Amino acid sequence: MRTRMALLAVVSLALAAIPAWTQNWTYDNGPINGLTDAWTIDFGYTVSDTFVAGGASVTGFAFGAHEFPGDTVTSVDWSITSGENGGTVYGSGTASGANLTDKYISGNQFGFDIDLITVTGLNVATTSGTTYWLDLSNAMVPSGDPVYWDENSGLGCMSNGCPSKASESSVGTIPSESFTISGGGSGTTPEPGSFMLFASGTIGLLGVLRRKWL
Repeated sequence: MRTRMALLAVVSLALAAIPAWTQNWTYDNGPINGLTDAWTIDFGYTVSDTFVAGGASVTGFAFGAHEFPGDTVTSVDWSITSGENGGTVYGSGTASGANLTDKYISGNQFGFDIDLITVTGLNVATTSGTTYWLDLSNAMVPSGDPVYWDENSGLGCMSNGCPSKASESSVGTIPSESFTISGGGSGTTPEPGSFMLFASGTIGLLGVLRRKWL
């Protein structure tokens, strides 16, 4: 009897969990350009770009950077807000250490290194379909040189809500930058065919168990 009850409980929990399947989501404002322009994200300047959340949280982001040869970003301040560099702050911090990587991509015609900066380990609550701003500032390199956020004007963007709107703290509206936002908590319901296959398999299992119990 205990074995029968345990099996029934497992089947019931599996069926109840089907509608709660989740998947990750990404907002992508297009690839790194590296060849046109970039905006300072240190020395007191802040650059902000919009993104549309695809789920319940932001877990990280990545962006293209222009750096002087040999420089490596060691930290960058970030915030996720309701307005350009302001409004309601939903999350903020300084990314550094194990939560930040700087990968060299190439050089450009102006003598800068083009790098991909990746930030992980975030947990900022968001609402799917809502527009937020990603703000970057106080990027640090050991040399003390400037760091610039790569401008791509949203060319090649593949996400709902792109190309992003963008703003720089000293001049206002600017073309948007190259970046991606990653997150989780996007609820999905299985397709009817998947559900029917799962359900029919479960019913078959119950039939086998019933024959064994009788």
